[in-house]
Formats: sequence, C-alpha cells, structure tokens
Amino acid sequence: MTRRILIIALILLNIGCDQISKNVVRNNVEKLEQIELVGKKFILTKVENEGAMLGFGSDLSPIFKLVFLQIVPVIVLLILLIRILRNSAMNKWLVFAFACVIGGGIGNLIDRIIHGQVTDFFHIDLGGYARTGIFNMADVSVTMGVLLILFLSIRYRKLEM
Repeated sequence: MTRRILIIALILLNIGCDQISKNVVRNNVEKLEQIELVGKKFILTKVENEGAMLGFGSDLSPIFKLVFLQIVPVIVLLILLIRILRNSAMNKWLVFAFACVIGGGIGNLIDRIIHGQVTDFFHIDLGGYARTGIFNMADVSVTMGVLLILFLSIRYRKLEM
C-alpha cells in the first residue's frame, strides 16, 4: 500500500510541477516573448503547440488529433499505471522512470483536453553545439523517464548476458 501511495505521489508531483509552471507562463509571458534566463543559452519563450512533440501532428484533422493525441495516450498511460501499481517486483528505478513518463504524459494531456493545445516555454541553445525545440516540464519528465528506462534496459541486459 505504501509503495502505491509513493507512486501516485510521484506522478502527482510531476503533474503539479508541470501544471504550475505552465500556468505561471500562461499568465505572465506573452506569446513568442523571449526572456533570457541564462544569457542566450537558456531562454523562456511561450508557444502553444497544437500537436505532439515539436509540433508533430499539428496539421492532423480534429478527429485524428482526438484519437492520436488524446484517446490513445490515455489508454497507454492507464495501462502503464496499472502495470506499475500491480507489479510489486519491479525495480524501484524502473518504477520511478515509468512514474515520470506517466506524470509528464498526463500533464500534457491535461493541456490538450482543457486548452486544446500544450503550452511550451523552455528553449536551450548552446551556440551551434546543441539546440532544442521549445519544451515544457512534462516533456522533461517524459524524456528523463524514457532515458532512464533505456539505460536500465541496457544495464540489466548486459548483466543477463
């Protein structure tokens, strides 16, 4: 029972950080306004994304957007949630990673369902070495979770060989 409460708390923490940061940006930053947080390297720029990551799917018809950007993600996230809540033998780091993916996914789903689009606002530009698209805290959670899942999969696969 304690394990399940911790999982739900971690998911809610991810959702809360995401939604609070988006609300601050929505209420205090104009569309496409650029605020330098760390010089020209880390910039806050508010955009509204009608698609998925990096705008993918923004030109889909409304019914396809509903299916592929709302209904399918809800089903996938529910399946993941049920799996990590039921599998008490799952590695704690893997549970953490999946909780981040679920929390971030729900954060962006909330935006799509309530606002019809997702608020993105962070942009990193390391001057030709590395540059990101504009993203939000939910994207950070999902990316961190996926990278951790990949790392753990490779690590444990090597141990089995």
